[in-house]
Amino acid sequence: MAADTESFDLLVLGAGSGGLAAAKRAASHGARVAVVEGDRVGGTCVIRGCVPKKLLVYGAAYRQWLADAPSQGWLPLLGDGLRCDPALLLEQVRREVDRLNTLHIGWLEKAGVALLPGWARFIDAHRVAVRSQGGQERLVSADRILIAVGGRPTRPAIAGAELGWVSDDLFELQALPERVVIVGGGFIACEFANILQGLGVDVVQLVRSERILRGFDGEAATLLQESMQECGIDLRTGVVPAAIETEAAGGLSLRTASGETFRCGGVLLATGRRPFLEGLDLAAAGVQVVDQRIPVDANQATNLPHIFAVGDVTDRINLTPVAIDEGRAFADSTYGNRPRQVNYGTVPVAVFSRPELATVGLSEEAAIERHGSDAIRVHRARFRPMAQALAKRGPAVLLKLVVENGSDRVLGCHMVGDHAAEIIQMAAIAVGMGATKADFDRTMALHPSVAEEFVTMAN
Repeated sequence: MAADTESFDLLVLGAGSGGLAAAKRAASHGARVAVVEGDRVGGTCVIRGCVPKKLLVYGAAYRQWLADAPSQGWLPLLGDGLRCDPALLLEQVRREVDRLNTLHIGWLEKAGVALLPGWARFIDAHRVAVRSQGGQERLVSADRILIAVGGRPTRPAIAGAELGWVSDDLFELQALPERVVIVGGGFIACEFANILQGLGVDVVQLVRSERILRGFDGEAATLLQESMQECGIDLRTGVVPAAIETEAAGGLSLRTASGETFRCGGVLLATGRRPFLEGLDLAAAGVQVVDQRIPVDANQATNLPHIFAVGDVTDRINLTPVAIDEGRAFADSTYGNRPRQVNYGTVPVAVFSRPELATVGLSEEAAIERHGSDAIRVHRARFRPMAQALAKRGPAVLLKLVVENGSDRVLGCHMVGDHAAEIIQMAAIAVGMGATKADFDRTMALHPSVAEEFVTMAN
């Protein structure tokens, strides 16, 4: 290890969404900032999460659009049929990710933030050793340190789990097998089930519980589950995976606790994520860790007043926009003389499935638990949208408002259908401002649109 120690006002560990936001904002306030990153710059969202996944969602959507084309008057020309080439799509996505990685490096340089390539390890509460790919270490100290190293996919404790993929692996595939088994019922599992099915893969999705998307509004999640099954995904609930094994003829097989066997070309284990704390040696700094996460206060501070944490390493909401706002709020408060805290009350969430599911505020179940069943009412609209009228296919869309009786305030807004995320983003403004059902009713409808149903639901 080098004897000399480099010093900064702020040292950010991790160049993901939260770390980048904090570093650039702190630098704009005049702080001398460095970011440590052993991987590419951009974090989970840019490199192996939101961005490449959404690009695959767009690519997979063409299957249904092309299938519906004749109903819209578009007929294929003889000999000019189209076929899906997932390998080409995956390569194009990787190129876009490489482009974004380069852009983020440039943006750091433009902001005056030093990028220290390598993996961080705490020496003590103010010093960090940064090990490069070649094994050399440099010693760095800082007045304040921000931990923003993000999370990594987990594998379930079953025999042969190492044979399966995690979500990170899918973006590096050169081709897709004919059949994939997906283990999990969360949003990552559901999104990849729809992506793979849209790209022509035979998909089996195995879910331990009785429905997908635990924690989301039950009615909305059930409609999405039915829609996924209607589009050809073999989605099975109440199934417990027991082991993954290699087949003599090639490929894999997944055996369940009940003894059923599913043979396939690959198994995707989408069973959760956890903070990527390995190698940090937080104990050397004295940073408290509880249940594999770093507890923080309202100002993102850990148990040590000069060490902070944002994003997926904390015990808060693990979403990219939340991490970004946490990073900026920390920087504004600490270096910009503009103290503020993140509002976690109205965070919109979307599942980029087919159709999309998006939500903001309380689910019907959460509202009943918090206020009681007699204190709320539910307004809903469920219908086949005009976009599917000529194709004469499902699934139906669902728009739903959960309202508190006493105040008439809209507690939750939920939608299943095309462009649900875009629509709920705007609804989140109203819910965040405490809009009432009367406020929704007073809003003039934009006709014909799906979103108009939110302001025309009968009392």
